[in-house]
Amino acid sequence: MLERKYAEYATQKAVELLNIDSPTGFTQKATDWVKSQFESLGYKATYTVKGGVMIELGGENENDAILLEAHTDTLGGMVAEIKKSGRLRLTNLGGMNANNAEAENVRVYTRDGKVFEGTLQLVNPSIHVNGNYNDTKRTFDTTEVVLDEDVKSDAETKKLGIEVGDIVCFEPRTRVTKTGYIKSRFLDDKLSVGILLGLAKYLKDENVTLKRKVYVYVTVYEEVGHGGASNTPCGVTEAVSVDMGCVGEGLTCTEKQVSICAKDSHGPYSYQLVGKLIDAAKKAKADYAVDIYPHYGSDVETTLYAGADVKHGLVGAGVYASHGYERSHVDGVYNTILLLNQYINL
Repeated sequence: MLERKYAEYATQKAVELLNIDSPTGFTQKATDWVKSQFESLGYKATYTVKGGVMIELGGENENDAILLEAHTDTLGGMVAEIKKSGRLRLTNLGGMNANNAEAENVRVYTRDGKVFEGTLQLVNPSIHVNGNYNDTKRTFDTTEVVLDEDVKSDAETKKLGIEVGDIVCFEPRTRVTKTGYIKSRFLDDKLSVGILLGLAKYLKDENVTLKRKVYVYVTVYEEVGHGGASNTPCGVTEAVSVDMGCVGEGLTCTEKQVSICAKDSHGPYSYQLVGKLIDAAKKAKADYAVDIYPHYGSDVETTLYAGADVKHGLVGAGVYASHGYERSHVDGVYNTILLLNQYINL
């Protein structure tokens, strides 16, 4: 029986990765970490030209291989304008939403290696001053980054070395509670990278010989829609995105379960592969739910759009409040590892 310690290991690794800023387009430090972590377990890991990491977990049949995809890029921001006041107007990277980013601490990374702190605030944010505070729609045009520097003009901000195009990263505020809940921005999809590390460690510790070759591909452009569009290894016949499972009204999954997606906004997943994932969950005695995600797209669908002739699926630990301050649970991590381990050993 796969021990729970691998879920705890996966959670620990996810926390480490969550503390490395890596919005889409700014992922080198995160991928360096990912590559080194898999290599430290004894696996071959290589960079793709695009910047992702391809890992070989081993296996015998290279002509009926499995590809497990996760992503380490997150939501974030980019400096769109240095305002006359010295404050910054942002454009979002991926689906970062000003409604839940307001009042969050940020880090601004310049191209010469400097890092400046600040906060995303509503323009004129004092409720005792702004009579329209409650009625103002939150967008990246009605909010701004207030730098924690003594700057009062665009010239003073530019003198710091800040330029249009600089990356703005939001504080993840990662917490793991005594009750096992994992709270953070960007569990989508760094929690899944931790899960795949937990699976990889189990396979190595138990010296498992897989019947089918298994690859892990950690992509870096999922949040903008082309993470899985390239680099599918020859011989892959099934590809599974390991991403967040949705939790919300109309769905049955909880943070403590592994979610299997039957259909999302792009259409149904492979009926045969979804069935195989359900069978794997049952055989592994994993607590699972099957759901339809109304507003969702995944790396593996991009893989199909790019022309890969594979069956596709999507699983992940249940995540509440997606693209906001997200929450999952160690139980969900454990159930996801149980399912994946059973699936790749079928």
